[in-house]
Amino acid sequence: MKPKYIFCTGGVVSSVGKGLTVASIGRILKARGLKVAIQKLDPYLNVDPGTMNPYQHGEVFVTSDGAETDLDLGHYERFVDEPVSRLSNVTAGQVYLTVIEKERKGDYLGGTIQVVPHITNEIKRCIKLLGKRADADVVIVEVGGTAGDIESLPFLEALRQLRTEFGRRDTLNVHVTFLPHIGATGELKTKPTQHSVRDLRGIGIQPNVIIARTDHPVDQEIINKIALFCDVDKHAVIPLETTDSIYAVPLMIEASGLGDFICERFHLQPQPPDLDAWRAIVSRGSQATERLRIGIVGKYVELHDAYMSVKESLVHAAIQRGQALEIRWIHSGELEKGKGIDDLVSLDGIVVPGGFGDRGIEGKIIAAAHARENKVPYLGLCLGMQVMCIEFARNVLGLDEANSAEFDVSTPHPVINLMIEQRAITDMGGTMRLGEYPCVLQSDSLAACAYARPQIMERHRHRFEFNNAYREAFIQGGVKFSGLSPDGILVEIAELQDHPFMLGCQFHPEFLSRPNRPHPLFDAFIGAAAEYRAELGHRHQALA
Repeated sequence: MKPKYIFCTGGVVSSVGKGLTVASIGRILKARGLKVAIQKLDPYLNVDPGTMNPYQHGEVFVTSDGAETDLDLGHYERFVDEPVSRLSNVTAGQVYLTVIEKERKGDYLGGTIQVVPHITNEIKRCIKLLGKRADADVVIVEVGGTAGDIESLPFLEALRQLRTEFGRRDTLNVHVTFLPHIGATGELKTKPTQHSVRDLRGIGIQPNVIIARTDHPVDQEIINKIALFCDVDKHAVIPLETTDSIYAVPLMIEASGLGDFICERFHLQPQPPDLDAWRAIVSRGSQATERLRIGIVGKYVELHDAYMSVKESLVHAAIQRGQALEIRWIHSGELEKGKGIDDLVSLDGIVVPGGFGDRGIEGKIIAAAHARENKVPYLGLCLGMQVMCIEFARNVLGLDEANSAEFDVSTPHPVINLMIEQRAITDMGGTMRLGEYPCVLQSDSLAACAYARPQIMERHRHRFEFNNAYREAFIQGGVKFSGLSPDGILVEIAELQDHPFMLGCQFHPEFLSRPNRPHPLFDAFIGAAAEYRAELGHRHQALA
């Protein structure tokens, strides 16, 4: 059977929750036994977000096949619980680069290269390729940006053409908009949604479904008004109010009847939706009362999206453990100035996530030192493992000027150094150790206990690694290298032997955590943090 296609666009404002909405639609369709594939079309001219500033783009999500992609792909994987690939993220930069390379090779036989048909044909090729490779029942395609953006016009034109090629019975247009609230009058306004739909109609796209995001309750009068002015069935206008948990969104969309509407529109006859396990996750999360305070120490903490997968992995583990999570966002640059130390003292656990560049590094080292000296549970991710090793070298092994060659090329003790295969590479984009690699675990370790299996596969995104010239000194000092590459050369996991839980991994476990299946390292970390808090409580009671 040919796949059905859902094209999802956004209107009024950006960051309206289109990615979460798409992921939630995928979840409710998978709950019906349908095979779902999801794709994000990004209109920016970067080839991928790998070299973009996190303040502009948020987290870079790495797929198992090594693609650096938009953070929305993380939502897709977490909600649908199916791995995505590099085919699931297409940027304008990739499209134009491909077309220009073909032109340079003479593939167009001297023809004039134009946005229509050459750029739009390449966009359509990418969409069709995912549908073919994924062998999916339903392919959901999200277009980044908002209706009216100049840069998204070729993508919207491609979707318009595909609707004609595939046929109206096999395509569905979903438009996600925002209903602003006027505080002075207490009104929700539909006019921006009407204008957004008008923009889409102007390029030949008529929405079949409108999902209206809002921070306030929506009454039937508003629904009727949107249906009338936007020429959409009343039951296809779905109000989506802001909720405390993003994992409640699939349940809200299912309750609206959208899942049944989509199946009826596509003439699909799937099994009844099974969302019981998902409901249990949301219920456990809302009922947790014992509060854990976890600190995320980074240099982009003003934009929480920069650490999206880390935050959600902590949420997954906290739900599993029946803990209410309180995240403290601690700027590593402030720690360098002596600020925020009191925040460290109040924490039940510390996470130092990945990153690049030397800004804020000394603050992260301060956080690692605090965790080591005070036996506070610590989880270091990629750079967080390297920071842990630098701190240990300086303050335990006595190598005062120990550092990473990334931050100080002249350091006499480069305990973290550039990977040998990276040393001749000058391009920044897509040149790191990317994607899934195997790791062999050492028995009688925190890592082996957490995973409960001898070998694992984890996703990487880094250029620098632990310098094996210092391996023996670290072992003698009390570090166990509990995870190694199968050839024993690359250090993948390091942990302190005289600490309840101080573990760093060179990979990014946050990319594999799911709400129904927390990642083993995050689960073990939250468990250790809960034990630390309980022990702290016992000490306070004894002192009282």
